[in-house]
Amino acid sequence: MTIFLILAPYGAFTFLMLVTSAMVSVFAASAICLVTVAIDVVRGRSVKILAVGSAVMFAAIGLSLALFDPAIDTLRIKLLVDIGIFLISLGSMLVRHPFTLQYALESVPAETAAMPGFLRANYIITGAWTAAALLMAAANLVLLYVPGLPLWSSLAVAFAARNSAIYFTKWYPEYRQIKYGTPARALPDAR
Repeated sequence: MTIFLILAPYGAFTFLMLVTSAMVSVFAASAICLVTVAIDVVRGRSVKILAVGSAVMFAAIGLSLALFDPAIDTLRIKLLVDIGIFLISLGSMLVRHPFTLQYALESVPAETAAMPGFLRANYIITGAWTAAALLMAAANLVLLYVPGLPLWSSLAVAFAARNSAIYFTKWYPEYRQIKYGTPARALPDAR
């Protein structure tokens, strides 16, 4: 359920970009981010860096479209979203609070969170998501400046990067358990 809530705004954005305008897509994604924040608040959980950052990012893109250039092409919008995700993810590590840490702290016992490698593991997983966002942005940038490339090439890179990050998020805690004897639920699951 957690991974669904995390990825829901991005999935909705991607789907809506196929069937409606970019402005509707980004504002809908921003609204979904705000709903995920509300769900966390209602459940007594912390407000997540990723959800708030994504809500602000989508709303900022939507406002810039409304105020400056509503006719910007969809590839540039996707590039802006990927850069935004990259900056949120990287920024969370630079302020020494990787975004995965909030999800992990809510899903593990306190003794697991106190283990020495717990924070480092969250940096590594957040790093995987940061790398995935960078790859997706690079694929869109290449497609933007090499117009002869087929659209599916960028989609394939995005699909592979995102799914690799999801797989890594699921695999890495299990790996740590085998290697270091860390409990299996040391990090949030990616189911």
